[in-house]
Amino acid sequence: MRLTTLCERYDERLRTEAFAEVDASANGLQIGPEEGEIEHVAFAVDAALETIERAAEAGADVLAVHHGLSWGGGFERITGCTHDRIAALIENDVALYVSHLPLDAHPELGNAAGVADLLGLDACEPFGSLGDETIGLRGKAPTAFEGEGLCDRLASLDTGGREPRLLDFGPEEIEDVAIVTGSGADWLGEAAETGADALVTGEGKQQVYYEAREAGVTVVLGGHYATETFGVRSLRSLADDWGLETTWIDAPTGL
Repeated sequence: MRLTTLCERYDERLRTEAFAEVDASANGLQIGPEEGEIEHVAFAVDAALETIERAAEAGADVLAVHHGLSWGGGFERITGCTHDRIAALIENDVALYVSHLPLDAHPELGNAAGVADLLGLDACEPFGSLGDETIGLRGKAPTAFEGEGLCDRLASLDTGGREPRLLDFGPEEIEDVAIVTGSGADWLGEAAETGADALVTGEGKQQVYYEAREAGVTVVLGGHYATETFGVRSLRSLADDWGLETTWIDAPTGL
């Protein structure tokens, strides 16, 4: 398959262009020859030196990730870690495809969709407003959770040995659950305003403790890495369906 074909298929499914005004990430093909031919795609959450080197060792032609290398308008200087990562990609002839917010948001392939499936939520609808787009989901639990039970449902995530954290400030019975993966604590206000019982996200800032307590909303912090493995796994499944060889690279941060 041509590299451009792979990128175009992903971009079309994920509505990449729709997020151009709200996402600092340079989504799509960040590094690589547009006319290259590919047979093997590796998938990871982060474009780190470790994952790049492991993709090269696996013989991959492309590394597809959620967190890429180019943010906020591109590279000013290619030095330090950025230099080492780009050099590893070029020296090993590995292209880099990135999908950040489009892969958070997708209602079937995305990170929030994966968490919603894990929790068994029904009647999911868009949540997490960002400009004209949304980057999360909100759904109903068919059987109400207690706070500990909701937290326990995330224990199967690959957290790198770190337990999910629970801020149990919501109602005793949790039925309405909002999800924004990764660093999604900024959407606690929207969860409270729209009547959600709980917000599930990856990591939290210091102020989320008091904001959650004062708003009466339970917050579960499942880990940034752990809540954002679902999307790239979905991209891998698509590549499998398209007849490409694939490799999953697991590199949990515990954060």
